[in-house]
Amino acid sequence: MDLELKGKTAIITGGSRGIGKAVGREFGLEGMKVVLVARGKEALEETARELSEETGGDFITIVADTGKPESVQAMVKEAGEKLGTIDILVNSAARVSGAYSPKLAEITEDDFWSDMNTKVMGYLRCAQAVAPYMIEQGWGRIINLSGMAARQSGYAIGSIRNVSVHALSKNLADELGPQGINVTTVHPGMTYTERIPAMLENQAQAQGITVEEAEQNMANRNSIHHIVDAREIAYVIAFLASPKSISINGDAIATGGGIPRAIHY
Repeated sequence: MDLELKGKTAIITGGSRGIGKAVGREFGLEGMKVVLVARGKEALEETARELSEETGGDFITIVADTGKPESVQAMVKEAGEKLGTIDILVNSAARVSGAYSPKLAEITEDDFWSDMNTKVMGYLRCAQAVAPYMIEQGWGRIINLSGMAARQSGYAIGSIRNVSVHALSKNLADELGPQGINVTTVHPGMTYTERIPAMLENQAQAQGITVEEAEQNMANRNSIHHIVDAREIAYVIAFLASPKSISINGDAIATGGGIPRAIHY
């Protein structure tokens, strides 16, 4: 299937690692021009070099902090100047959730506001900044990375921030849809990224089992018994970014391999 992405432009926040990096790879393979955004300059430039060599794509790096309004405004202005147009925004910049889920008495206001500022307000800031470009051209895609904590309890702040991300997506979709801009949410579950090998080592050591057994235990949490890889999520995002996804707007797509028992409709 031709996704009709060749020649399109994109901004990916959180683009130096994990799912953001995997999305950059797929966009590069599709012949897109991509701005990768993150706070760490060295990691960002190394990712851009790696993806450019691997895909032959055109990658631009911009160091920015989506938790700061002035940084987002400067980033989008620079991206618009370098890209010419801004067709697609993938919001992926967020604090990485750990395996530890604090109880009610352990949650601090700093935990809450830091998470909300980065993942919810950060996404909103980026959407506000890119929307004028998309409105002017009459087409665009905004894809917000959320997570399965939106559909599961266990960590209050994780659930609050992820539900809030989708509430943002739906509001943007209803407002911007008539102007040719589709907005969607992607809910990853446990995803195999750069941090998983160390996590598996720690779990194996703590439980007195092999790393292979720890990996299988992690895989068994979903209904396909496979830890979804970041690239497998990037395939879905590439489709949502394409003109082929015209029929999907304001909805959430779960990419966690099928979380057992709960029914979502």
